[in-house]
Amino acid sequence: QVQLVESGGGLVQPGGSLRLSCAASGFPLNSYDIGWFRQAPGKEREAVSCISNTHGTTYYANSVKGRFTISSDNAENTMYLQMNNLKPEDTAVYYCATTTDFVVDGTTWYQQQFWDYWGQGTQVTVSS
Repeated sequence: QVQLVESGGGLVQPGGSLRLSCAASGFPLNSYDIGWFRQAPGKEREAVSCISNTHGTTYYANSVKGRFTISSDNAENTMYLQMNNLKPEDTAVYYCATTTDFVVDGTTWYQQQFWDYWGQGTQVTVSS
């Protein structure tokens, strides 16, 4: 059974850093494409970053490029999102997801309909 569990969220001041973790079970993390999404209050959920294990590349939303880094540890079967220079607009619930039926690419990774398993989310609040 595919399961994803996020952790690492919290309250941080602007300019600070956090590292989110997504522990996967029921499948090898490197067998599917995996990604991070977020949903801010009153807004739709949006894509943040993705690891395409199929194509061996990573994708980032323009709003986080240069500040966030996605990575994975196959031995731990865990995906990470290192978030630096956090801004108040990064405040959101962060979700990890995987797609088991579709191989994403640069034009599809940010479209949520292709992602079929989701974690429960972890809250990130950036505030002074």
